[in-house]
Amino acid sequence: MERVKTGIEGLDEMLHGGFLPRTANLVEGAPGTGKTTLGMQFIFNGITKYGEPGLIVTFEEFPQQYYRDAETFGWDFRDLERQNKLKVIMTSPEVTRQDLQNVGGVIETYVREMGAKRILVDSISHFRRLSVDPIKLRDLEYSFINGLKREGLTSVLTRESSALFGDAIHYDDHIAFTVDSYLLLRYVEIESTVNRALLVLKIRGSDHAKDIRQFEVTPTGIVVKTKFEGHEGIMSGSPHRMESAFMKAFVDNKSRR
Repeated sequence: MERVKTGIEGLDEMLHGGFLPRTANLVEGAPGTGKTTLGMQFIFNGITKYGEPGLIVTFEEFPQQYYRDAETFGWDFRDLERQNKLKVIMTSPEVTRQDLQNVGGVIETYVREMGAKRILVDSISHFRRLSVDPIKLRDLEYSFINGLKREGLTSVLTRESSALFGDAIHYDDHIAFTVDSYLLLRYVEIESTVNRALLVLKIRGSDHAKDIRQFEVTPTGIVVKTKFEGHEGIMSGSPHRMESAFMKAFVDNKSRR
């Protein structure tokens, strides 16, 4: 099956080759977990490794912030823009949603002129300000995501999580059912050390890795490493050591005496 590779070490393996083409892929995490970095790396690798120009649509940061952040990883976004392989667009959810509904909109124009294949939307959380009605909000997000697909784009949509550790409750979690894949990033405290964890919750129409992997934000970007061994309760925010089958049997037998 054709795949859109992220080029991120270890992640494509978890995705069984990458995202599916023309899909919307949600990356959720608390502040600082690396979700924007993951999205930027997806765009950068698409341009430099796979010849797929990309767009970054931001609702909260000026383009200069992305240039600076990219430079810390050795990614020259300014040069890629000069080559017409990248465009960083600062806008609002209202304008972007209307843009996708109009013929000859900004995104459609860049797709046509640049041949853009990938897009990072940072972050989809800002759509919440468009409506307090959950049904209307769902329709707005669904329309927006479908608009990106109509343009032939494979998208990474970031979403802010309110929980630094453990599960967060989302009262508008319909978007988890709207998107085609759902990646969850979490901080995990183990033995007084804070680690980062990544889990692929779903990929519609494809299998994927079910284990929870450690990942690091290195000087050259995100690297997904081995799965967490010997612990359970990782994503709940209360990790603890797993008891071996021998220990469970020993304790159970001893308690019966």
